[in-house]
Amino acid sequence: MMSISKANLFGNEYMGAFCATNDSLTLVGGSPKGSGEAIIEKALGTRLVETMLGGSDLIGIYAVMNSRAILVPEMSYSSELSRLREKLGDTELVTITSDLNALGNNILANDKVAVINPRYTQSEALEIGSALGVEVVKMSIGGFETVGANNIATNKGVVLNNRVSEDEEEMAKELFGNTSQSTANTGSLSIRLSAIANSNGIVAGSATTGYELENMAKGLRID
Repeated sequence: MMSISKANLFGNEYMGAFCATNDSLTLVGGSPKGSGEAIIEKALGTRLVETMLGGSDLIGIYAVMNSRAILVPEMSYSSELSRLREKLGDTELVTITSDLNALGNNILANDKVAVINPRYTQSEALEIGSALGVEVVKMSIGGFETVGANNIATNKGVVLNNRVSEDEEEMAKELFGNTSQSTANTGSLSIRLSAIANSNGIVAGSATTGYELENMAKGLRID
């Protein structure tokens, strides 16, 4: 059963900044108070794991994941990674060394492809692709190199920020199979920082309008 919901974390409608997910596991920064975690767990149908990266609860900014692996920046503490590995099961945890260490902001990935900030080096692109087991494409979307912060993808499709060009949307359609354009949180172009999604559902920040949710559901094929 698929679900479309709204929530806040830490009293913040940019709840996607605190989360990263695939179709079975959701990482949540710190220990949020309130109903947000329960809403996420129900809507996405995942197991929740609370963690920190580099002492930060901004998991959605620093981590990116698909069904094969979770990529985290080198700034992550070894104690955090040890505790996280104990909870991951079969999902691999890979540390990436790069000046672009906000991996979640700079990588847009699912189980088939990763669109990455074009400023990643070729060796970094190869490392990202190998860890996630996907094709890697360097491109900006709608004038944003931070493709992971301004768009959101699952194995069913992608939601692009509404500054995307026709050529960029055509490329995204070839890569992800299904697209839509939207904003979130009442006009924000930071779609991924405003929401979290997988093949089962979407949870967007509380300021997201019904029209925005409809556009997002269309791109991610959530009924």
